Amino acid sequence: MSHAPSPALKPAAAALRGRLDATGYLICFLGIVRRELLRFFNQKERFFSAMVRPLVWLFIFAAGFRNTLGVSITPPYETYVLYEVYVVPGLAAMIQLFNGMQSSLSMVYDREVGSMRVLLTSPYPRWSLLFAKLAAGVVVSVVQAYVFLAIAALWAADIPAIGYLAALPAFLASGLMLGAIGLFLSSLVRQLENFASVMNFVIFPMFFASSALYPLWQVNASSETLYWICQANPFTHAVELIRFALYGAFNPVSCAVVVGTGILFFILAVIAYDPGRGLLARRGGPAGDAA
Repeated sequence: MSHAPSPALKPAAAALRGRLDATGYLICFLGIVRRELLRFFNQKERFFSAMVRPLVWLFIFAAGFRNTLGVSITPPYETYVLYEVYVVPGLAAMIQLFNGMQSSLSMVYDREVGSMRVLLTSPYPRWSLLFAKLAAGVVVSVVQAYVFLAIAALWAADIPAIGYLAALPAFLASGLMLGAIGLFLSSLVRQLENFASVMNFVIFPMFFASSALYPLWQVNASSETLYWICQANPFTHAVELIRFALYGAFNPVSCAVVVGTGILFFILAVIAYDPGRGLLARRGGPAGDAA
């Protein structure tokens, strides 16, 4: 036996359907992105702290190793390059790595103070809300990465002009992947004070066990086990995707790994934030309360 909707509910249902059209999705998306960008620009110390780490590596460590370390002719380089030239793409990717974890930290904070609880009760699908949060973090990380590249160009990096444009899709793809990983990790942490310890087991192993600071053929010469660990590290492929793009080349293997890993972790994050079957719901977290 079917029940027709009450006449009083028809205008409300029609209004809801009107809000959930393409225009409504766009307004929701832009609203979340705008909020995250305003938060970023109002926290200037966040921008400068993101610049400190890669600039210290570039100006101090890389400059100190200039005469002792170098990279032979390996793709995408067509000649011998100095160590400080080699590390620039990895340091730019490091900015995105830390920004992705910073964005996930803000998710944990938003859950604690309640703004995320309100957002997740929106009539829009949960995946669209999480993707908007993810996209906002990527925009911030890309801006920071290009500011770093501009500074590096004045210091040491010999990047062709076309490389800055060609690298944009690579930065977007790597930013989405690293942000999706951070988004999923934010669903595993219930309290803000526990987040730092979790990040220490994610950020530093991902960064140091990668090709960001040294070529993998040198790693393979000293430890084959560590070499395969670096190869399995998705951050390695994010670095190589950016490195090749900056020099007008394309790395299909790294692209496939970055895109595939990003899609996988975003799907896991959407499931984890699902109040019916997600991790937060099973553990009694805010997402479950908001349902």
